[in-house]
Amino acid sequence: MKSDDLNTLQWTLARRAERMNPSVIREILKVTEKPGIISFAGGLPSPRTFPIDAFSEACAKVLREDGQGALQYAASEGYGPLREAVASQLPWMVDPAQVLITTGSQQGLDLVAKVLVDAGSRILVETPTYLGALQAFTPMEPEVVSVASDAEGIDVDDLAAKAGTGDTRARFLYVLPNFQNPTGRTMSEARRAALSARAAALGLPIIEDNPYGDLWFDAPPPLPLTARNPEGCIYLGSFSKVLAPGLRLGFLVAPKAMYPKLLQAKQAADLHSPSFNQRMVAEVMKHGFLDRHVPTIRALYKSQRDAMLAALTKEMDGLDVQWNSPDGGMFLWARLPAGMSAVELLPKAVEKSVAFVPGAAFYADNADPRTLRLSFVTASVDQINTGVAALAAAIREAKTA
Repeated sequence: MKSDDLNTLQWTLARRAERMNPSVIREILKVTEKPGIISFAGGLPSPRTFPIDAFSEACAKVLREDGQGALQYAASEGYGPLREAVASQLPWMVDPAQVLITTGSQQGLDLVAKVLVDAGSRILVETPTYLGALQAFTPMEPEVVSVASDAEGIDVDDLAAKAGTGDTRARFLYVLPNFQNPTGRTMSEARRAALSARAAALGLPIIEDNPYGDLWFDAPPPLPLTARNPEGCIYLGSFSKVLAPGLRLGFLVAPKAMYPKLLQAKQAADLHSPSFNQRMVAEVMKHGFLDRHVPTIRALYKSQRDAMLAALTKEMDGLDVQWNSPDGGMFLWARLPAGMSAVELLPKAVEKSVAFVPGAAFYADNADPRTLRLSFVTASVDQINTGVAALAAAIREAKTA
């Protein structure tokens, strides 16, 4: 081919690629890398919780005992002992053969989308919902329908009204019942029971995403939706929040009828998740390590939440700002005074060296421009106090402008 011919070549994007957009959060995180910025934006676990010594020992042991196996290609389903460990820790009877190890729980969302979504098919989500799920689902060109939600979770009557029938019946409902990203809310026991029963009656599958469920502060959340109807749900979990996100390991639990197709999608995507990482996690999890380690994360995050709530109470006095008090997880949800926009407030806040995520990014439709998400787990208490004061100053100036 002549060099002149190269100028005549044209790349044609697939329609699904044209629907892909950069992550709002990832773009904001670039801003937070500037020196002096206090970030309440990222959904990053605190690095203080990473069990480095435990992984150092596990790394040496894995390489010493079967380094060749750990560094070789492996089964797409995942490392057998790790799948067994996952199944044994879930609060309902799970066959390890139903556990698929994924490259982060984000891959689980991608696999679900590839297997269950056709162009134009309806899927249901909470209001608001996890931005990463919207990004995973959107390339498959679904009709994403928001279901009304309140502090207790999904409105089951609105769910029934939007579930559709026949060819328009929704393929699934995607939901995060525990310490939801972005709102931090937890679905109540009564709402879970009602939702599980209504979804089963409608023949509506549920995709239950639970990356934060172990991060409760005073009491564990109610039983998972999947435990109430295992054949009607796909359950997603993660090691990122209880061990380390850099491992990029998660898992899904699927009904046996669904598992083969999810496995085939996994094989096409990456053959298998990193086998060395899987073996290290399996080694670290032995002998009840998580039972000892996770309570230290809970204690730290609870103290961080309390510090942010105290700072908000002090600094937002008289500003007509509203916020919730999550019972676990990493986030709280705030709402600005009438007439204000979190998107417009962000650059003013960054000028004062504090960042957050505007809430509009988490809505499939009809976004509330006044909402914003604050993460309380990575900043120090001093940074929380300074950052919330700076945020309050930005709001005060915006109100009087």
